[in-house]
Amino acid sequence: MSKQFEPFTQPGISTLQDIFSRRSFLKSAAAIGALAASGGLLAACNSPANSSAPAAAGNATANEGTITIWDRSGDLYQVFDATIASFNKKYPKITVKHVSVDVDAKLPTTLNTGVNVPDGAFYEDNNLPNLASHYYDISDWIKPYVHDIVPFKLRVNTYQNHIVGIPWDLDPGLLYYREDMLQQAGVNPASIATYDDLIAAAHKVQNKFGPTCKPIHLEQDPGLTQLWVEMFANQQGTSMVDANGNLQLDSPAYLNIMNFFKRIRDEKLGTRAQYYAPGDIAAIESNQVAFYPWAVWAVYGPDLLFKKTKGKWRAMPLPAWNAGGARGAVMGGSSFIIPKKAKNPHLAWLFYEHLVFSKEGYTAVYGPNKIYAGGINTSIPSYLPALQTQLYKNSEGLGGQNLWETVTGTVKDIPGNYYIAPWYNQAVPYFGTNVQRLLDGQMTPEQVLKKSSDDIKTKLIARQ
Repeated sequence: MSKQFEPFTQPGISTLQDIFSRRSFLKSAAAIGALAASGGLLAACNSPANSSAPAAAGNATANEGTITIWDRSGDLYQVFDATIASFNKKYPKITVKHVSVDVDAKLPTTLNTGVNVPDGAFYEDNNLPNLASHYYDISDWIKPYVHDIVPFKLRVNTYQNHIVGIPWDLDPGLLYYREDMLQQAGVNPASIATYDDLIAAAHKVQNKFGPTCKPIHLEQDPGLTQLWVEMFANQQGTSMVDANGNLQLDSPAYLNIMNFFKRIRDEKLGTRAQYYAPGDIAAIESNQVAFYPWAVWAVYGPDLLFKKTKGKWRAMPLPAWNAGGARGAVMGGSSFIIPKKAKNPHLAWLFYEHLVFSKEGYTAVYGPNKIYAGGINTSIPSYLPALQTQLYKNSEGLGGQNLWETVTGTVKDIPGNYYIAPWYNQAVPYFGTNVQRLLDGQMTPEQVLKKSSDDIKTKLIARQ
């Protein structure tokens, strides 16, 4: 188990930040109240072990001092910066030194050396396991909120049965579709309940618009492909590794995904392109693409990138893998961490508590603000009480659709038993690239899973 979360570094391997900026992530980037982490969730998270992270204690009542908070530059920084004023109304004696940094580049080195460590930092969820042993154990502080956090997010922020990260945004998967194209093809969106239904609907759309129309987006970037596959895997209640860090890539769930991709390719129903690259947008604007199964942050396209098709797109839950199956999943996300060596860890916790768990905090971020007049609609909070009232305005790019209602409606179906491998980013040249070989017709689904599993075991896991 210790191997699963050991720190690692390997130059030359890109992370999600290399693929798309946080700016594009933000802009691209009451029923559910019953959904809560069970009392035994933490006991099931990861393997039984003693955490080396210090427990939340010490100066837990001190509300005076200075904290250094790291966030990325751009609109993410600006949005979080705007919450400091309301925080200081609660804690006027806490000074927040908000610093714009390249978190992915700087945080690993800083935590490993222990020099100039911030009191808190933003971090992508796929990076969380890399340095988990350097994070502060906030289990006691966050305890009042755990039953109101989406289980998926609580799980990915848990290390050796201790919570070491503050869950932030949730990025549910959705099926974006061209309402006008489906209408012309005689396809009722409500009829698309399974992925088999999606294939059938794609054929109808293609029959209407001709062979140049290849209605389903197929991702071409290996890194994003791997993230995309993980969305489909999460929907089936699995992930690349299990709770003990054992690789489970060569499994029926992943075979379902590979067979789905192969079917789209073989039946000539897919447009291969990199997410919102110029070629992708050109295909979208010329009516070649009608279906885009992706994270909620793909709303960035209809809202801000598309011109000819702006307002013609809509969103619905992902199809299920089997009739009546789960239609919820997650693709991406981010959280906050407090380093073990932070000078004022409890004061940093108070800042994040305000940002994540107070109405003033999450409303300031997601609601209409100076940076985004309509609010941020590229993700939703992972704190369930925050989902009870719509925070952002309806999407013009989706023809005024209530995206909030659509995306929050999937939360109850998101499986919580998801684990991120510490070598996740390093696996892209093996798994993400092999999926592309499948789409090239160079490998079978079975070959992709076996070859990727063998390579990950020998080149990544064995070397940790």
